[in-house]
Amino acid sequence: MSENREEILADFQACTGIEDVAEAIYHLDETNWDLLRAVSRVMPPDTQSFQPRSDPDVMVVEDDGNLSSVPLEQATDMMEVGNNVGHPRPKKPSPENSIRNQDSYPSTSGSSGNERMLKFNITYCDRVIKIELPESGTVNDLKIRLQKELKIAPCRQLLSNWARLVQYENTPFSKLKLPDENSLHLTIKQNDGGFTADDENSVTEKLSGTYTLNIKFEGKTYNLKYQGTKTILEVKGDFYTLTNVHVRNQIWSGWPPNIDDNTVLALSGINYPEHDLTVRRNLQANHNKEKKNLQIVQIDSDDDEFEDASESFTVDDDYFVDNDVTTKRTEPLIPDNIEDEIVGSITFAENFTTRYGHIHPAFYQGTLEDAIKEACAKPAKDRKILAIYLHHDASVLTNVFCTQLLGFESVMQMFENNFILWGWDITFESNRTKLQQSVNNCLGSTAAMSLRNIPVDRLPAIVLIMKIRSTTEIFNVVNGNVGVNELLSSLIECVEVFTEHQRVEINEEQERAERELVKLEQDLAYRESLAADRAKEEAKRMQEQAETEARQRLESEKAETEAKKEAHRKKVEASLPPEPPLDQGDNITKIKVRLPKGEYIERRFQANTPLKVLLDFLIVKGYPTEEYKVISSWPRRDLTALDTNQTLKELKLCPQETVILEER
Repeated sequence: MSENREEILADFQACTGIEDVAEAIYHLDETNWDLLRAVSRVMPPDTQSFQPRSDPDVMVVEDDGNLSSVPLEQATDMMEVGNNVGHPRPKKPSPENSIRNQDSYPSTSGSSGNERMLKFNITYCDRVIKIELPESGTVNDLKIRLQKELKIAPCRQLLSNWARLVQYENTPFSKLKLPDENSLHLTIKQNDGGFTADDENSVTEKLSGTYTLNIKFEGKTYNLKYQGTKTILEVKGDFYTLTNVHVRNQIWSGWPPNIDDNTVLALSGINYPEHDLTVRRNLQANHNKEKKNLQIVQIDSDDDEFEDASESFTVDDDYFVDNDVTTKRTEPLIPDNIEDEIVGSITFAENFTTRYGHIHPAFYQGTLEDAIKEACAKPAKDRKILAIYLHHDASVLTNVFCTQLLGFESVMQMFENNFILWGWDITFESNRTKLQQSVNNCLGSTAAMSLRNIPVDRLPAIVLIMKIRSTTEIFNVVNGNVGVNELLSSLIECVEVFTEHQRVEINEEQERAERELVKLEQDLAYRESLAADRAKEEAKRMQEQAETEARQRLESEKAETEAKKEAHRKKVEASLPPEPPLDQGDNITKIKVRLPKGEYIERRFQANTPLKVLLDFLIVKGYPTEEYKVISSWPRRDLTALDTNQTLKELKLCPQETVILEER
């Protein structure tokens, strides 16, 4: 370790009273060994007393070992100024909260007499009220100024567009870490009171209710139940009892921003009745070696004693090995040689939030191919622009870009409304190669070559990809060496071009859909008409088939009947006695039969022949008794209704008679 760091460590321990070297080194590492910021991190601003003295009681040892006559307070101020020469130092997001990081402002304590002024642009209806307040002012002061401007009581004013809680209305702006310029929206409560009855009932319910905290820690989930009156500090203390991880070494995710550990759960703003939290262990230096050579420098006005103490101040260099003190900045966003692209994107999003806080656009978690499908492979009205964020830890632009540009509210709104944001860390060459392969497979070799040609000193970068017509290609690449205005301008330009093409494609898709609908209706009508014609043809065919079958059946029945008739006729004909000759004398009778068509047939019979023989004769001639009646002329009788065994003579049909055949 250099002598300069030894001196800073000694001064830090003397100012803060922290005797644990590991803890002191942790706080100094978190502030990049900036003594003033490290002291401010540990000690509340209102307890620090860096007031200039007339007597230079404390001396600072220079790197060459010589004594300097510069007081400690002035030296630390000079260090702060030196660290901010050329560009502002961005604040590192602390584990305790995750509000938006802003630029580090010069300290107003000590020798500085000018207080930083904050600008507030409050939008109300169609007006924009501009108010300037010193950083020592509060939200309540801001509401009082608005009351003078708008004649609206502070209790009815609701300010939105920032993540501030009610209990911080009287906290100075300097402690809320506000940027120089803030844009807020003002709305008015309808009732004159502070809280409504529903608000009071909700708070009462939460105070008397039970919260279930699902705390994830090292792959295990603890489901802890607490009353709403428990404080956050008590929860952390109970977690220390469960896991033996001290409160100061617990890094929590999931608490609302700007929350004090003494806040009760019911007033903390967490979800009721169940809330998810995540805890990580803060890996500090594991100092197991004996600290025999470590001596705390006793601050004294005697220059000689201070010089001797400085010379005897020795620390084993092993205390400052990077592997012993691991901070979250050294943890890569994606580990080396990641195999699964989905796991890599999820790890990137989680580690990005852990390192830079929750105030940033949401990253899509999935493969690059899935992200392209989500953004581009949809109908025109549902499409978005794909933004690929390329991260590289070796670039000096990374911290400012991630904390200031991506955390800017307008940038976040722009990404949320118009983009699908997918992130990847190309710090390791293996991960860069994997990205190149994915881009080559999804977008082609030209796009892959464009990404490879981006130099490290211009990273991080945002690659804007959009689908126009049927082509998905890179529209623009925004490098990390830009300001907020340039980034917003690039995003707005991209959105305007995309929106114009999207509008044209939406109209074309609507026209195409209308044409398809007309065609579909026509096809449907044609298919319905064709089906109706086929149904008619089928019905006609079935009817004809039924008629044919009926006709065939009738013909068959008729043929069968005719066959039966013919068989019966032949049988009767065989049994019919022969016609007697004319020379038999008076014993012969001649019967003349008039047929239905007016024709006549006649035959001779024996006078004693039964009536049945006459009827059989008519059957043989084709006139069966069941179809025809035989009527005698005088007296008129139906012979077929008489006894067929009576002879012709008995029926007085001799010596001749004419009978008539009638159809039944």
